[in-house]
Amino acid sequence: MMEFLRTRRTYRRFEQRPVAPELLTEAVEAARIASCGNNRQTLKYMIVQSPAMVAAAQPLVHWAASLPPEQGCPKPGEQPVAFIAVLQDERLPGGSDTDVGLAMGSMTAAAWAHGVGSCLMGSIDRPALTQLLGLPEGVKLRYMVAFGYPSHQSHLVTAVDGNVKYYLDDARDYCVPKRPLEEVLLKTL
Repeated sequence: MMEFLRTRRTYRRFEQRPVAPELLTEAVEAARIASCGNNRQTLKYMIVQSPAMVAAAQPLVHWAASLPPEQGCPKPGEQPVAFIAVLQDERLPGGSDTDVGLAMGSMTAAAWAHGVGSCLMGSIDRPALTQLLGLPEGVKLRYMVAFGYPSHQSHLVTAVDGNVKYYLDDARDYCVPKRPLEEVLLKTL
């Protein structure tokens, strides 16, 4: 399990082969059954998989804030082949950021179990995407999650001098610095 979690990283460049619809549905199913506060189940989802809709959504999401755009944005031929919109049904009481995080963690893990990489995207044009997706009244777009088969590697590396900014190596693979366990585990009581 720990090796699975070490390799389930964020991926931002993808092969241009489709992800089977049943894998995307399975990712939504994993999100649906995730733990949530008071079992409120206030989240909804929308799968965006048609090439036309994926192409329309692509300019409305923003990639890799820690990198210059020419490094962090997927180029044509590297873009995701699907998105899942994570939605909050505000008509239901008790929406929670924790619920959203648990759902997206389950969703991306389910996809990674099939070798499908993902990228959680919070820097998005919500008004334009809300219109593009045709969301009903009372349903709010929280995040977009990009999906596809990765065309690059993503490695964990040790943070040096507290620097946790991710970067690309010479092969354009992602290096993701993590603070050491001794730094984040304050004590065991």
